[in-house]
Amino acid sequence: MNRELQILIAGGGIGGLAAALVLARDAHRVTVLEQAESFGEIGAGIQLGPNIFRMFDYLGLTSAIDRVASYPTHLGMRDVRTGAQVVRVPLADAAKAAYGYPYGVIYRADLHEVLLNACRALGNIELLTSARIESFSQLADRVKVSLTEGGEHEGDALIGADGMWSRIRETIIGDGKPRVSGHIAYRAVLKRDEVPSHLWRNEVELWGGEKTHLVTYPLRRGELYNLVAVFHSDKYEEGWNTFGDIDELKARFTDAVSPVQELLQKINVWKMWVLCDREPVKGWSKGQVTLLGDAAHPMLQYLAQGAGQAIEDACVLREALRANDSIADAFKAYEKARYLRTARVQLTARFYGDIYHASGVTRELRNHLFQSGKESAGFAGLKWMYDGIDPAAMFAQ
Repeated sequence: MNRELQILIAGGGIGGLAAALVLARDAHRVTVLEQAESFGEIGAGIQLGPNIFRMFDYLGLTSAIDRVASYPTHLGMRDVRTGAQVVRVPLADAAKAAYGYPYGVIYRADLHEVLLNACRALGNIELLTSARIESFSQLADRVKVSLTEGGEHEGDALIGADGMWSRIRETIIGDGKPRVSGHIAYRAVLKRDEVPSHLWRNEVELWGGEKTHLVTYPLRRGELYNLVAVFHSDKYEEGWNTFGDIDELKARFTDAVSPVQELLQKINVWKMWVLCDREPVKGWSKGQVTLLGDAAHPMLQYLAQGAGQAIEDACVLREALRANDSIADAFKAYEKARYLRTARVQLTARFYGDIYHASGVTRELRNHLFQSGKESAGFAGLKWMYDGIDPAAMFAQ
């Protein structure tokens, strides 16, 4: 694409800002339309696989991320009822040796802030808030969007990075509501001095049980401690960032070992998310409009890849625009390069949810395989994902 474009991006989350950053660096003018009153991220901690650090290198953000990320020494799983070690995999140097990049964890708001600051440093990115897109239309080689509160914006292209409940997806794909998994996530963050010393570990640790698990790890170089409790429930059908029912949470972990019980008792307020995804599809693009991140391929959190796959999307989209003469062709090429990889992550994440929450013979088989040393809690088995991608090589002639 050898001309300057005016690109509209619906959504100012991690994927939308990553796309704005790389496209603006190619001298395109970018307008980010964020529906919230301010730019920011909800949530707590997220895990960053080696494939995501590869993208940070591509984005030139490695140093900025390194200042706010934490690097656990191990990734492990224990049985939530017995406390028995199911598997424990070394990270740190082992991850770098295997994949060329580290495995880290980060406060979601810190990752968002790194991207937001990088965007604000560029003069050709306009960041607008309270700008919810109501509808859009394509006019020859232009796209016009209408905002819910009034007003319109026009550009050469529109990228729908507006998340799980994407308005843009409704028009392009029209597949209705997301698939409710029946899983609920309760998230909370403790300050370091609130965590008893015997429970503090510089590790990603998952306590797995029947239809239940708890994940813990440090954030902000050890200043904070992240807790995510997940269980099956039919109490809620949909929801986001609402206050959780502490009594239901405690009831689900009644049989948990004492370290888990002790950690759960430290939390007074939990935020609750209903976990949803969608069936993998292609057909994300229509003319001058395409989808990115959760709008294109929402996934359950069991592989910790939602943010990473959105960032990969942004980098590949940039290269597709560089390699094609028309926006429509670039968007089709981007989708073709991405849909099978993201579908594999979506479906594998569902499978890992079943593994973490296994019961009966399935639980015994999981423990036997992982404890045998022939499996590494899926870490080695996910080489196809953690090896990552090279966006610049995807469209080389």
